[in-house]
Amino acid sequence: MTTSPQPAPLSRRDLLRRSGLGFGMMGLVDLLESGTARAAGQPNFAPRAKRIIHFFLNGGPSHVDTFDPKPSLQKYAGKSLPQTLLTERKTGVAFPSPFEFQRYGQSGIAVSELFAKTAQHIDDIAIIRSMQAQVPNHEPSLMLMNCGDSIRTRPSLGSWLMYGLGSENQNLPGFVAMCPGGHPVKGAENWQSAFLPGAHQGTYVDSKHTEVDRLIENIRSPHVMPEAQRRQLDLLRTLNQSHRQGRLDPRLEARVQSFELAFRMQTEATDAFDLSREPQHLRALYGDTVHGRQTLIARRLIERGVRYVQLWHGAGQPWDSHENIEANHRKLAAEIDQPIAALLSDLKSRGMLEDTLILWGGEFGRTPSVEMSGNKSKLGRDHNHYGFSVWMAGGGIKGGTIHGSTDEFGFAAKENPVSVHDLHATILHLMGIDHERLTYRYSGRDFRLTDVEGEILKEILS
Repeated sequence: MTTSPQPAPLSRRDLLRRSGLGFGMMGLVDLLESGTARAAGQPNFAPRAKRIIHFFLNGGPSHVDTFDPKPSLQKYAGKSLPQTLLTERKTGVAFPSPFEFQRYGQSGIAVSELFAKTAQHIDDIAIIRSMQAQVPNHEPSLMLMNCGDSIRTRPSLGSWLMYGLGSENQNLPGFVAMCPGGHPVKGAENWQSAFLPGAHQGTYVDSKHTEVDRLIENIRSPHVMPEAQRRQLDLLRTLNQSHRQGRLDPRLEARVQSFELAFRMQTEATDAFDLSREPQHLRALYGDTVHGRQTLIARRLIERGVRYVQLWHGAGQPWDSHENIEANHRKLAAEIDQPIAALLSDLKSRGMLEDTLILWGGEFGRTPSVEMSGNKSKLGRDHNHYGFSVWMAGGGIKGGTIHGSTDEFGFAAKENPVSVHDLHATILHLMGIDHERLTYRYSGRDFRLTDVEGEILKEILS
């Protein structure tokens, strides 16, 4: 009887060489799970809101013409303001709002005629009148409001929510950004995942279209039937799995997931975006307009488990009213006032407002003084990052409240200034997330949406 020779003991060098690939795969699993397992994770504590609809008024709506009345501007009409701050462009004398304000609801909060329909729900709304940004420029302020940093590339709020909570519907993207007519300034960076796994990036929808095939590009293949697509996708998955063996790259897993999601969406998205399934009276409530339709689609998406829907008011900078603000703001507000009011009524009737957070606002406000072109008034307002308004309603919000204030003329936040980090910390809190614990390790350090700042606005919580 012969015995097999015993294998020679492995040296430390041989052990590391032979097991190195296994260590790499362990690292890959950890990286992939950091982007996918969190989708099944639980919030840090009981959430007050389960999903968010964010109305983004691209370009910067004027707070002194919408939700922050300043009667002192009438007193100083045509005169220099006693308090001025450095502005991006030359501004002149005090410019009173051309719009009437009226008090609404039991809370008696004054709202401009521009949002008279939305104002019918003022007792469900908390207005933050002391928001501040960092600079009076669109690009950095858009990045700050959406991604928490005005300079560096960072994941968007929706991507952080997807990373922390995931979507409740695996057949639809958990984060959707609808912008009719193209991309806003900075494009897809507004809904980027940055260093988070690519599966958490927002899905863009051009909501100017009405047909599902045009709302979502390549939603259906014109060449093969679904059964053949499924076989192709299975083969593609096999090839991708073979390809990623030994490759430490979470982007590959994100791409595999995107193929799977695109296939599953063919049925689910067709249903979610089909407004003909809604009764006529409800479609009429929202209005047969681009913004009416996209707002109704947003409600259908959150019903199906989509976590975060961002509704952009047009490509470019439509609210950037440097001149003729009366005509421009009146036209723009008329496009979204009815859809916003309809959404609040619709959600309330369905019992969904109590766990759906609604956010309204832009990247900054506008000056109380008139913008000048040489020595001539343009009857518009310049950018103003020193103080402006946003509002929230729904899940966990104490309606009929005002937080903070700007000065007598609306130039700068005066009482209880609120940073974007504070706003983001509050939003995450309402979604059941401790903003200090939602982190992602990248480039040797732990990052979070609120950086190293952020205070929860407890005064507006119910």
